[in-house]
Amino acid sequence: MMLLQPEAGLLFWMLLSFGVVFAVLAKFGFPIITKMVEDRNAYIEKSLDAAKEANKQLAQIKEQSEAILASAREEQVKILKDAESTRTRIVNESKELARAEGLKELDELRKQMKREKEDAIKDIRRQVADLSVDIAEKVIRNNLNSNAEQMAMIDRLIDEGMVSKS
Repeated sequence: MMLLQPEAGLLFWMLLSFGVVFAVLAKFGFPIITKMVEDRNAYIEKSLDAAKEANKQLAQIKEQSEAILASAREEQVKILKDAESTRTRIVNESKELARAEGLKELDELRKQMKREKEDAIKDIRRQVADLSVDIAEKVIRNNLNSNAEQMAMIDRLIDEGMVSKS
């Protein structure tokens, strides 16, 4: 039981040593500890401010990136519209060119058909003329069987030739 009941002298020396340690700590230790805690608080405050500033800058960067993305999308839409109009223009020009080429070829075919038709008509006329001459020759030969008929025909042709020249 002696251990649980301290003596008065022991209590005095314990209080005295506690007071000395407390005084030394109060004089030299607590200001340093308080200063370190204040510095730590200042560092934490500074870090929080830096974090807030970083968040603000991040938000600005995010807004800028969204603006850039919106601008890029607008540019994409513009490029797609330009490509569509260019495609449409090229298709229309190709159609017009094909139509013009078709008309030109059709015109050439019509001209060729006209030339061939005229050639065919000339050929038919020539053949009709040849047939007419052949028929006329056969008719004349049949009509001019005698010498008197031949001489009368020669005289008549000479007279017609002289009349036509004069």
